[in-house]
Amino acid sequence: MRTRLSNSALAALPEGISAPGYDRSALGPGILHVGMGNFHRAHQAVYADDLLRAGGDPAWGILGAGVMPADEAMREGLAAQDHLYSVTEMGPQGDDVRVIGAMAGFLPVTPGHGPMIAAMADPAVRIVSLTVTEGGYFVSAQTGGFNAGHPSIRADIAEPERPTTVFGAIVAGLRARRAAGLAPFTVMCCDNLPHNGAVTRAAVCGVARGQDPGLADWIEAEVAFPNGMVDRITPATTEPRRAGLAAGHGLDDARPVFCEPFRQWVLEDNFPAGRPALETVGVQFVEDVTPYEHMKIRMLNGGHAMIAYPAGLLGLEFAHDAMADAQVAGFFEKVERTEVFDVVEAVPGATPEQYLASLKDRFGNPRIEDTIRRLCLDGSNRQPKFIVPSIEDNLAAGRPVPGLALESALWARYCLGVDEAGGAIAPNDPDWERLTEQAGRAKRDPLAWLELRDVYGGVADHPGFRESFARALDALYARGVRAVLAEYLG
Repeated sequence: MRTRLSNSALAALPEGISAPGYDRSALGPGILHVGMGNFHRAHQAVYADDLLRAGGDPAWGILGAGVMPADEAMREGLAAQDHLYSVTEMGPQGDDVRVIGAMAGFLPVTPGHGPMIAAMADPAVRIVSLTVTEGGYFVSAQTGGFNAGHPSIRADIAEPERPTTVFGAIVAGLRARRAAGLAPFTVMCCDNLPHNGAVTRAAVCGVARGQDPGLADWIEAEVAFPNGMVDRITPATTEPRRAGLAAGHGLDDARPVFCEPFRQWVLEDNFPAGRPALETVGVQFVEDVTPYEHMKIRMLNGGHAMIAYPAGLLGLEFAHDAMADAQVAGFFEKVERTEVFDVVEAVPGATPEQYLASLKDRFGNPRIEDTIRRLCLDGSNRQPKFIVPSIEDNLAAGRPVPGLALESALWARYCLGVDEAGGAIAPNDPDWERLTEQAGRAKRDPLAWLELRDVYGGVADHPGFRESFARALDALYARGVRAVLAEYLG
């Protein structure tokens, strides 16, 4: 017998599935979160649920919001089951399934984002958080700063009352708070970005300055944008996983989330409007998140790229398959040890050596079935955030980067759209057409790939990197992935 997820079903969930256990009718919209995808629902919302289960203040419920058309489908699916959903933690020994009840609602997703802006004007909302993907922040690779000339940003500046981006909506919400004499909310980024609070601040203030310099001055002076580091491997929800939840655990959930057991959240404690007591459920509050984010972004996210592109070219399907391949796993470990350890520092409880050991276990967990295709996705946005900074720091210190140059060459080879066996690689990047065209040119002239200035910025001009990259890409075409990995591993 299967149980369809809803409020009325919470008292009689199938055996082994834990219920929220608190009064959901008392939840208030203390946090408005934009981007209710799998990662948020497996991470921030789980911490919020933990706190509520421990007797935390129900005023800190999560009000969902979105800016993309697909977000409306998510809203409808969650609303149909009273904004409940399940999280299945897939450990090596089995599943741990729980129902998350921290959502206080989900706003309609409409052009101009009127419902979201109106909710931001509510004084009960004291934090606006967001997960809108790494590529959603309008960062210029050439300058490292906010790209105010992007067409979407220019549109928001031209029409302040009908924004298209989340940053335009946040500015509109802050404008309404200021006009009403209300204290501003805190803006909390939960995306995998170096200095994500500062990046978000630049985007919000950039839109505001284009609209109203006085409002921008007020935001810069009054609004907090804490930096944070988030971590949990959360693969896509597939139909077989959804069916497995129903068959194996008896739960019918239209919007389930599946993830690894590990999770971590490190935040600067900068919340002038108040915050939930998340430190009681494992969130680390620190003065500076930089060493934590360097270790996570450069070793984990960068490490995903190191296994993804060789594995994608070799036809491997999952991350655990890549870690079971001696060459791919050896490449990952050697690059981490010889080129990434030098550009991260130890944090309390984890040296680079200890963190690498944990990554090998996490990447190798066969129950996650994290697809190589997902890890290869959106390289044009991920490479400049996860790989290029490590290249840049090594070059600045006078150290060569043969492994990171080879990783970059493997990405270029992947973007040709054909794997080692001659099979087609389906488009896997928002900018796929441009990338495949550039990859075709780079097959004849490797340095053509480094013309992607929005990815490489100034490192494209470094003679040592140019030489290493060109040699690696030429070798991949001449001898193939296996031979080049063998030579690198030596």
